[in-house]
Amino acid sequence: MVELNVCAVWSPERDKILMCLRRKEPYRGKFNMPGGHIEDGEDHLDAAYRELYEETAITRDDVELVRFMDFTYHLHGMVIEVYFGILRHEVEVHGEENDLYWLPLTENFFDYDRFAGDGNIGHIMRLLKARDPETGTEETE
Repeated sequence: MVELNVCAVWSPERDKILMCLRRKEPYRGKFNMPGGHIEDGEDHLDAAYRELYEETAITRDDVELVRFMDFTYHLHGMVIEVYFGILRHEVEVHGEENDLYWLPLTENFFDYDRFAGDGNIGHIMRLLKARDPETGTEETE
């Protein structure tokens, strides 16, 4: 089974998400969350922090990641773990693999022409925005 991760990282103000514009397939030219492969024997949370650092320069000191959900594709032999965190402070992000952008949380993340994942990013964002990120309980607005 191939194991992958993605990291949904929000700005300290909780109004933007960090996205990368993919330079290679799959989903070349579309926005995606930073992430990548989990190495054999690697602790999964450590892998999420490693991939986040490699792609954005964000460290454990900058954000606390929590495992939010998983997608399992049995016919493809693939699991994607989704991690979530809110930056503790402003961070200058940079990476060599993809261009990085802070996008407002008001984006239509279900736009298949702009976002990777065939609707997965929209699904992730809908669930994240429906929860109180600090307490993990449903918002009552």
